[in-house]
Amino acid sequence: MRVLAFLDGTLADPDAPHIRVDDLGLMRGDGIFETVLVAGGTPRELRPHLDRLARSASMLDLPEPDDEAWQRATRQVIGNWIGGDEFALKLVCTRGIDGLPGAGPTAFAMGIPIDEKVIRARAEGVAAVTLERGIDPGLAERAPWLLLGAKSLSYAVNMAAVREAARRGASDVIFTATDDTVLEGPTSNVIIARGRTLYTPPATIGILPGTTQAAVFRGAERAGWSTKIEPLSTADLRDNDGLFLASSVRKLTRVHTLDGDRLPDSSAVHAELAKAYEDVYA
Repeated sequence: MRVLAFLDGTLADPDAPHIRVDDLGLMRGDGIFETVLVAGGTPRELRPHLDRLARSASMLDLPEPDDEAWQRATRQVIGNWIGGDEFALKLVCTRGIDGLPGAGPTAFAMGIPIDEKVIRARAEGVAAVTLERGIDPGLAERAPWLLLGAKSLSYAVNMAAVREAARRGASDVIFTATDDTVLEGPTSNVIIARGRTLYTPPATIGILPGTTQAAVFRGAERAGWSTKIEPLSTADLRDNDGLFLASSVRKLTRVHTLDGDRLPDSSAVHAELAKAYEDVYA
């Protein structure tokens, strides 16, 4: 089950060809995207996702996204979805075709099912490895052309990291900086729990501001937790009461094994925080 809509609100056959082979999204990974969780017919954190899409567009010098057109395409996909209660909504915008007069960006919204392994990971947790990203926390400010913190289509390095994790017997990654600062996962933000406080690294170090991380923090605060956004070190990944990865589709997933070492059981903390997150949408 998949549903495809373009920004004029029209539906299209997702199995038919629509993208030219010389589209710069294909040729160079030159574009941006967002992934929104739709649950019970409601897109979660749509406003923050659209705001982040606009932020990424600005960083890549793409035209400012037409907010109402994206909302219209979103409604079209959701209104025509007949699959399960939850699905992933992809919002994609490429630079389009190089040198074609009058050609603008290629933009569409597509609903796709959620992989079963992602659903299992929500309940069972994941094994992760730490991998160096090769940057330092100040690089994003010094070199904005590297697009650190933009959600671009250039995910080759991120996917290579996931494959490296698989070679090491794990399924996910936590990137670290050259000074052992914790960054993010290839498709997630890092959250740790210590006592009744949650911590996550700041976006200013060159990572993506997390929409789900922010929702988890809102839910946790309502449940009596404190939250802090501050730099974390690799030592913090073990010195805690729970290590978690947060993203739209995975929601809040606990890390039970890090670099081959089994971590203390954080299932009770995870259950409390997962409920607090879901209560945000109740």
